[in-house]
Amino acid sequence: MTTRRNVMAGGLALATTLLAPRPGHAQPVNADRVRKVQDLLSRMTLDEKIGQMHQPPGGRQKALNSRIDAAALDLVRKGGVGSYLHVAGAQFLRDLQKVAVEESRLKIPLLFAIDVVHGYRTLYPVPLAMAATFDPEAYRACARMAAVETSVAGLHWTFAPMVDVARDPRWGRVVEGSGEDAYLGSVMSVAQTEGFQTRDMAGRDTVLACVKHFGAYGAVAGGRDYDSADISDRTLHEVILPPFAAGKAAGAGSYMTAFNDIGGVPTTANAALVRGLLRDKWGFDGIVVSDWNAIAELIAHGVAETPAQAAALALKAGVDMDMAGGVYAAHLKTAVAEDPALLPLIDQAVTHILMTKARLGLFDDPYRFGDVAREKTVMVSAPHRAIARDAARKAVVLLKNDGDLLPLGKSAKVAVVGALADDARSAIGSWKARGEETDAVTLVSALKTRLPGVVYAPGAAPRSDDLSGIAAAVEAAKAADVTLLVVGEDFDHSAESRSRSDLSLPGGQKALADAILATGKPVVLLVMGGRPLAIPDLLAKAPAALMTWLLGVESGPALADILLGDASPAGRLPMGLPRASGALPETYAHYPTGRPADPDLAKDTVRYHDLDIGPVYPFGHGLSYARFAYSDLSLDKAAIGAGETVLATVTVTNTGKVTADEVVQLYMRDPVAAVARPVKELRGFHRLTLKPGESRRLTFALSARQCAFWEAGRWRIQKGRIDLMVGASSADLRSRAAFMIDADGWSDTSPAAIKTLVSES
Repeated sequence: MTTRRNVMAGGLALATTLLAPRPGHAQPVNADRVRKVQDLLSRMTLDEKIGQMHQPPGGRQKALNSRIDAAALDLVRKGGVGSYLHVAGAQFLRDLQKVAVEESRLKIPLLFAIDVVHGYRTLYPVPLAMAATFDPEAYRACARMAAVETSVAGLHWTFAPMVDVARDPRWGRVVEGSGEDAYLGSVMSVAQTEGFQTRDMAGRDTVLACVKHFGAYGAVAGGRDYDSADISDRTLHEVILPPFAAGKAAGAGSYMTAFNDIGGVPTTANAALVRGLLRDKWGFDGIVVSDWNAIAELIAHGVAETPAQAAALALKAGVDMDMAGGVYAAHLKTAVAEDPALLPLIDQAVTHILMTKARLGLFDDPYRFGDVAREKTVMVSAPHRAIARDAARKAVVLLKNDGDLLPLGKSAKVAVVGALADDARSAIGSWKARGEETDAVTLVSALKTRLPGVVYAPGAAPRSDDLSGIAAAVEAAKAADVTLLVVGEDFDHSAESRSRSDLSLPGGQKALADAILATGKPVVLLVMGGRPLAIPDLLAKAPAALMTWLLGVESGPALADILLGDASPAGRLPMGLPRASGALPETYAHYPTGRPADPDLAKDTVRYHDLDIGPVYPFGHGLSYARFAYSDLSLDKAAIGAGETVLATVTVTNTGKVTADEVVQLYMRDPVAAVARPVKELRGFHRLTLKPGESRRLTFALSARQCAFWEAGRWRIQKGRIDLMVGASSADLRSRAAFMIDADGWSDTSPAAIKTLVSES
C-alpha cells in the first residue's frame, strides 16, 4: 500500500519538475508560485483534491451562469469545484471568484471556461473557413482578438483550437477544424494557439488554449459523430497527430480527449496515448480535460462497469479534469478506496491544475481577468470588426468564373435569391459563444447599401419543403441582369452531432436552384455552410461559383467586397468538393495502388463507374480575378543528407489587370520507398499580394525530415529521389523539380521538431 508520505513526495516532485521552461513560453513559473502549489498540495484533503478535478457546467451554452445557485456557491466554499464552464461576464465572474478565494478554506481560485471556437462576441469565420484563407497570420490575429474579448469578460480558458484532421465531410464537426490535410492543420494549430495565449500566460489578455480532441475523432467511421476510428499506427502518426504535436510545441496549456475510441480503446481511457505519448514522450505538463460527460460514457463504451471503474480508467489514462459528468466528484473517492495506488495519480492531476492556475497568474491576482469597463468597449468594436472582415474576405473561395462574370458591374441590376442570403443567425455560424444575430450584417443588407435597386427573393428556406416562394424568385431572376443564388446549409446543419449521409442541398433548395438556373440568365452560385457539399450538377451549370462558408459578423460586407471587385478572392479549399456523398471519404493525399484510376471504363482500376475520377474541385483549389504565371523553379542543391534542407525557389508573376493575392503551394512525393507514400503531400504554402505585372521570387525550405515516414515507432528518412511540385492547387501544379536524399536516417519525433517542420517552409 502506498503511504501518504510517498504520495505527497511524488506530487511535490512533480511540482518541482514543472519549474522547467516549456517550449513556447518565455519563462518558467517562478519559485514563489511553485512553493505556493507545493504548500497547497501538502495541506489539501482528498475531497479538496478531487474538487479541483471537478468542472461542472455553470449553465448551458444558451443559458450561461444559470446553474450558479446557492448550492453551487456552497460547493465552491467547500473546495468542491476547480473550474466552471459556460459562465461569463466580468462582474459575475469576479463575484464568483470572490467566493472561492475569500470564503473557501484554501482560497484556491477557480478556472472559468467557455467554447470560443471562432470568436467570443465578435465572430469571425468558422474554423474551416479560416483554414480556407491559407493565411496563418490572419488566423493568429482573429484568435488574438477573441482572446482579448474572452479575457475582458472574465474568462481564462477556451476549448479551442480543434485540430482534428477530417477527410469525410459527412461528419458535421468538420466545420470546427482545418480540413483534410495534416500540414495545413498543423500550421493553423500553431497560429490559433499562439493567438489565444501570450508567450507568458500571465500576460495581458491571454486565455488558455485547449488543443482538441486528442485521438482520432476526425476519422470516425462513416463520418458518424462519436463513432469508432479504426486506423493504422502510421495514419495515426503521419496524419492525425501532427497538428496536436504542433499545438503542444506552440505552448498550448491544455488538451481535451476525444469522445471516440481508436480500435476499441476510448481515448478518455487510453493510457498509451494520453499518459504514454502526450505526457511521457511529448512532455506535456498542462491540464488534460475530458470532453462533456466522456468519463461517464466509458460505461457505454463497454470498458467500465461502474462509475468508479470509469473514474479510475480516466485517471490512469492521464485525464486531470472531468468536464460536466461529475464522475470524479461522486465516485473517485470510492475508486481510491478500492485501489489506493490511484492516490499519486490524483496528486499529479491536481498539480497540473494548480500549476496552470499559477501560470495564468491567478494566485498572484485572482481578479486580473475581467474588466467591466473594457467589456463595454471592446466587444464588436470597429477594430475587431475590421479583423473579422479581413478574414472573411480572405476565406472566400472562387470556384469558377466563366466569362469573367465576376466582379459585378457597379450598375448591374442584381437579384439575390435564397433565404441564407439574409440569415444573420447562420452568418455567425455554430458555436457562437456570446455572439448575437444583431451583430451580423447579411449579404442582402450589405448589397442594398452599395447597389441601389437590389431585389431580394428568399425562394425557399434552407430546410423547408415549401416551394411556394420559388415563382417569385424566378420572376426576380428574369428581371435582373445577374442573379446571386445563395444556397447551402444553415448554422445548425454543420455542427456537433450533425452528421449527414447525404450532402446534397437540404429542403427545397435544389428545386429553387434548378428553377433559377433554368431561366438562362447569368447566375453566380454562392454556397454557404460549414462543410463541402455534393452539388456537382449545380456547379457545372452555374457560370460562376463561390464557396462562402459561414463568415461571421462581417459576412455581408466581405462578400460585397468580393462580388463588386473591391477585393479579389484568393481563398483555397481545405477539403475537396465531392461528386457524391457515396464517394467519401477521400483525400488528395491518397496512397497509390497497383491499378490507379483510369478514364477508360474498360480497364479494371480504382474508381467508381458512375462518377468521374476525383472531386469536383480538389484540395487547394481557388481562383482569382487576376492570372498568375509560375516560372524558373530551381533548387539550391541536387542532394541532401538526412539532417539537411533543400531550398526551392520559384518566380510568381501577376499577369492580370488587378492587384490580387495568390496562394503558392509546395507539394512533395516520395515515388519509391519501403512503404507506399501518398501521391502528393502539402509541404509549404505562402499567400502573397502582387500588383499587375509584378513578379516575386519565393523560396521554400524543405528538410529531409519532412520526407520521413512512420516506421517501427519512429520517423524514418530513406535515401532516394524526392519529387517537388509547385502550383496553385493540388491539381494545378505548374513547375516540377527533384532532389536526392543521399543517406538513410531517423528523425526526431518531438513536438518541437514537428513545429519546426510546419514553420520552416
